Amino acid sequence: MEPKYKRILLKLSGESLAGEQKHGIDFDTVLRFCQPIKKLNEMGVEVAIVVGGGNFWRGRSSGKMDRTRADHMGMLATVINALGVCDALEQLGLEVRVQTAISMQQVAEPYIRNRAIRHLEKGRILVFGCGTGNPFFSTDTAASLRAAEIEADIILKATMVDGVYDSDPKKNPDAKKFDRISFHDVLNYDLAVMDSTAAAICKDNNLPIMVFSLENPDNIVAAVCGENVGTIVE
Repeated sequence: MEPKYKRILLKLSGESLAGEQKHGIDFDTVLRFCQPIKKLNEMGVEVAIVVGGGNFWRGRSSGKMDRTRADHMGMLATVINALGVCDALEQLGLEVRVQTAISMQQVAEPYIRNRAIRHLEKGRILVFGCGTGNPFFSTDTAASLRAAEIEADIILKATMVDGVYDSDPKKNPDAKKFDRISFHDVLNYDLAVMDSTAAAICKDNNLPIMVFSLENPDNIVAAVCGENVGTIVE
């Protein structure tokens, strides 16, 4: 298979890294997700990854905590996941760099756009932690922002659902799946693809998203090779 995209940004949810245990990191699951990333690297595809933190922290779920502080805690959760993904990739023999939007130089590099692009050009895998570094923004927004900054060809949003539907397929067995959909429709109909800020960044920068299921990790490779294994948002 020949890759359709040269440089991609892969968005991994924190929950996906927890595997069956639903909380924390299941390292065997992380290794399974990293195998196709190794294949992409061997194919010459430049891979950057943004990780969420929902397997450790879901924000102020009780509503009583200060939003800014809760979001800062969530950013720290993403760093745990970024280091876990980094370790798994290194065990597979890949060269990896973790960059964080909040400075913590004892454990990771600070995010610097030019350095990030240079790492990709040298064939290194890049893992971004801390989201955007600002409260009130999701890791989906961080994925859109970083993808635009590094001039990625596409965002691959790996989820636990096999695409975008007009309603929740878990609640509505008649939910209709889209093969392709526009950002205009995503924003107008408030479809659960990503938050409106993230969608607007992609729309303004003509940056397509493929939403697909991570249940089969090889979908990552198939998506990069141009197979529509989920839903294309463009």
